[in-house]
Amino acid sequence: MMRGRTVFATAMLFAMCLVVGTGGGDPRVCRASAPEAVLLEKANACRHSLYRSSQRMKYRHHWNRCIDQYKKIADKYPKSGEAAWALYFAGRMYGRLYEFSGRDGDLDLAVECFKRVAETYPDHRLADDAQYRIGEIYYKEKNNPTQAYVEFLKVDIKFPKGDMRDRARSMMDKLASVIGNKNDPARAPSSSKASGLARVLDIRHWSTPSYTRVVVDMERSVQYESHLLKRDPKLNKPRRLYVDLKGAYAKDIESSIPIRDGLLRRARAGQYAPDTVRVVLDIDSIEGYKIFPLHDPFRIVVDVRGNKNEEEERKKIEKLKEKTRKGIRRVKEPDEKVSLARQLGLSVKRIVIDPGHGGKDPGCVHKGGIKEKDIVLKLAKILALKIEKDLECEAVLTRMDDVFLPLERRTAYANMKKGDLFVSLHINAHRQSGIQGLETYFLNMATDERAVLVAARENSTSEKNISDLQTILNDLMLNTKISESSKLAHEVQKGMVGRLRKSYSGVKSLGVKQAPFYVLIGAEMPAILVETGFITNPSERKRLLTQQYLENLANGIVAGMKSYIESINLAARAG
Repeated sequence: MMRGRTVFATAMLFAMCLVVGTGGGDPRVCRASAPEAVLLEKANACRHSLYRSSQRMKYRHHWNRCIDQYKKIADKYPKSGEAAWALYFAGRMYGRLYEFSGRDGDLDLAVECFKRVAETYPDHRLADDAQYRIGEIYYKEKNNPTQAYVEFLKVDIKFPKGDMRDRARSMMDKLASVIGNKNDPARAPSSSKASGLARVLDIRHWSTPSYTRVVVDMERSVQYESHLLKRDPKLNKPRRLYVDLKGAYAKDIESSIPIRDGLLRRARAGQYAPDTVRVVLDIDSIEGYKIFPLHDPFRIVVDVRGNKNEEEERKKIEKLKEKTRKGIRRVKEPDEKVSLARQLGLSVKRIVIDPGHGGKDPGCVHKGGIKEKDIVLKLAKILALKIEKDLECEAVLTRMDDVFLPLERRTAYANMKKGDLFVSLHINAHRQSGIQGLETYFLNMATDERAVLVAARENSTSEKNISDLQTILNDLMLNTKISESSKLAHEVQKGMVGRLRKSYSGVKSLGVKQAPFYVLIGAEMPAILVETGFITNPSERKRLLTQQYLENLANGIVAGMKSYIESINLAARAG
């Protein structure tokens, strides 16, 4: 009788393994003979044993022993389902350890573990749970409702089929009113005794002789002010632009970063006062500059433009040198094969295409491993070929592979490449699967609630931060080509919709809209962001996965660009 029960139990366990599988199932049930499963069982036993002993829980080395077992599984078997479980349990342990230690570093390690689960194993059943836990940590432990909102928003967007989505939405609704409160701790002056000083994490830069972007990465948001100092020949000091970061401290960053691009000599950072870090940019030549903050993570962006006259003189000297060495071939009559824009010497010669997201940022994700980042990269490559063939313009992509690029780097890249147009490609998402359509954005104040939501998602930030950004947007846009961007957006929208309606039924136009997209801020050329459909809509999702649809979509975008180029040609000739 006992033997019969054993056989039956074994058969049931085997059946469960067939149903659950090994990818997203609980490894505690199946694959008992696999080495990673055995190690996971041992780590689980260590954890359960620790939790049963209130005395042992007081000593850190007991926690580390169990956590190290989990980390060993993740490092040794990174492609297994057990790795996700191990990282998740390690994150839970760090979170509980914080209750005893009170160390912020333990919370940071918990967030790190949960992020690895959510980003490395997006198809695992624990991915949405891990992302939700990050939101909980920022809300309950770090007392940062703004960042908590962002993390819960990621659950809603990245894991629409996950069982944590409803809970995440509930938390977002709860936090919406909290974030609007002026007493939000995340917005309190960082120099307050309660919050301490915010750390300067890094200083990054991208540079050319006529344009430089410097980004100061901060631990959290701080107040800041800037000043431009005149050249001081007596002290042999160049012009200097400095930014004072209030309630901040600098540690483990380079105190002097050489740039020497003909525009900036170097960037320097130092502790100017006990609660103030000063970042100084030594300037060779400058025409103008602008400074603005970006959120999640918080960083301060400084854009410096060089003196055009000096840049033009430099180019003339280079051309004279080139003429002396090789001579210049002169063409008596214009080549009929060359585009009208080039014949007239007009501006559209290089178009920068930005495939959104990439690397650790998948963008919108749908069940079955369908990721926004993959589709827009494929579309960008198709579009680039058509631009060079049909418009005879040079096409430059911000990324050619599945790599992560910060939003501020994309615009900097376009400026450094001296692009004449900038087009960022994305795919939309909505809570309601029936919502569909194409829409095109340009940089400006958001005029409706849904535009704010789209900007919040693409910026990976909260609606509150979008609202704050809009209050300073007028200053940011003084040198932005808003009118030209609007014209380009309307032409591209019309071109996409018109081309697709020739081959597909039910193509819906959501029109041209405006919103404060981080990726468009600071672009020194007409810049737009295109939402090419909804990954959450079954019909559009199916189409976006086909080569033919992407070809038609690219043809429509090129048609819109062509109309825009022809319109500025006519305007130039009429003038």
